[in-house]
Amino acid sequence: MLATRHWDRLGNGGLTFTELGFGAAPVGNLFKAISDDEAHAVLTAAWDGGVRYFDTAPLYGLGLSETRLNRLLRGKPRDSYVLSSKVGRLLHAVAPDQRDGIGKWVDVPARKETFDYSYDGTMRSLEFSLERLGVDRIDILYAHDLDIFTHGGQAEMQARLEEFMAGGYRALVALRDQGVIRAFGGGINEWQPCQWLLERGDFDIFLLAGRYTLLEQEAQESFLPMCVDRGVGIVVGGPYNSGILATGPRPGAHWNYAPAPDWVMTKAVRLQQFCAAHGVRLVDAAFQFPLRHLAVVSVIPGGQGLAEMASNLAAAKTAIPQALWQELRAEGLLRQDVPI
Repeated sequence: MLATRHWDRLGNGGLTFTELGFGAAPVGNLFKAISDDEAHAVLTAAWDGGVRYFDTAPLYGLGLSETRLNRLLRGKPRDSYVLSSKVGRLLHAVAPDQRDGIGKWVDVPARKETFDYSYDGTMRSLEFSLERLGVDRIDILYAHDLDIFTHGGQAEMQARLEEFMAGGYRALVALRDQGVIRAFGGGINEWQPCQWLLERGDFDIFLLAGRYTLLEQEAQESFLPMCVDRGVGIVVGGPYNSGILATGPRPGAHWNYAPAPDWVMTKAVRLQQFCAAHGVRLVDAAFQFPLRHLAVVSVIPGGQGLAEMASNLAAAKTAIPQALWQELRAEGLLRQDVPI
């Protein structure tokens, strides 16, 4: 079975995460269509491999990811897994040619997304997610994409952060206080807005995507130590930086959902060389690295096919020689202050 980590910041029994979780964006037909049966086969392989933490969102496949998880989870004891979804977007039915995400989400429901971080929007989002997932409760809700990457600029992001703190944040506190959810936080592509939120509210867990990896550790500057001090958990999304740390630095490799720039390719080449010298796959080191951090409760790579799922399961069970981490630090490929 997979290793687990227990988180209990609130002293209410907490949640037990498998170190390998399942990031369910790819089964929402991210960049290519897979059939319901193919998606179910991948989810079943994750379950059979011992994965017991599943993360999804209304955005993923414009509802498709949540409905595909419904099929997997139906009939399974509700206390046997941890489930998270997200708030901040509401989906509305539209004509197929008017739907959002054309080119990103393939063969998905015709829906348009509306950003809504208000109190009412958060409550409605939860209700819709419960319906699509077919469950009676969701353990963790993350405020989704409160970052520059999504909203296009500092001022736009700031307006959304303040909208959330005035509305959605109050809703999440109420839901947690009533025992409807066990925990809440942000599911965000940048560490700076995570820290902004943490400085202003009583947050439990952040899903930080792509910003604490072998390639990038700037979050250790101030945000991650603050999480350790406050008992705040971190779920690491995008541990392979959207591709390059899984595929290796080959032509056309992706970083941050786009072709990898030169500095990323150069660093990935060096990382791969050191891993190879220790007989370690780059993807294994990329998965295992974030788990060295005290704040991290789970790492959730995506997987759209059975081969990727098998690779993730293998990475979760691989032992990495301590000498590799020490070498990467000595060579300046890891920050001096990251836990190894």
